Amino acid sequence: MSGSLIDESRKYLLSLARQSIASKFEGKDYPRTPPADLPLHEHRGAFVTLKNAGALRGCIGRMESDRPLWETVAVMARAAAFEDPRFAPVPRDELDGLSVEISVLTPFEPLEDPKALEVGKHGLLVEKGICRGVLLPQVAVDQGWNAEEFLRNACLKASLPVDAWKDPDTRLYVFSAIVIEE
Repeated sequence: MSGSLIDESRKYLLSLARQSIASKFEGKDYPRTPPADLPLHEHRGAFVTLKNAGALRGCIGRMESDRPLWETVAVMARAAAFEDPRFAPVPRDELDGLSVEISVLTPFEPLEDPKALEVGKHGLLVEKGICRGVLLPQVAVDQGWNAEEFLRNACLKASLPVDAWKDPDTRLYVFSAIVIEE
């Protein structure tokens, strides 16, 4: 998959995310009609972020997936709406007011030199032992963080000390995201 998706694929994924959430209210499974676009059949990690009036309402994703992208988006949209432990499930009357953002992830690459971290381009995965935390590329931009603040906050997300990124036993990975939003 290249760095972009054609407009029809973007529209399809946004519509699919909404349909997946809406069908839950009807007691139905998420839509299972595969698209014709071949890149949407690649196995890719993806996150679905829901906002209401600009405020985070849910965000769930998979860094890697054993499913085609279109199906990952359908499952993650539902999870973001109903399973994010930070929020109550989305009620039916809130659905129309939600904005949907989908982040399609590129494969992870080891970050050997933290100075190579590019805010706005890279997402960040921090791992040490059983601790793991991920932040999407747009998080650092939204928060106004520089590269060191991004590293520190990714460590916090992984439940590690803020300077764990300096520890040689901590593994750092970068990735990019194709962001699709309404």
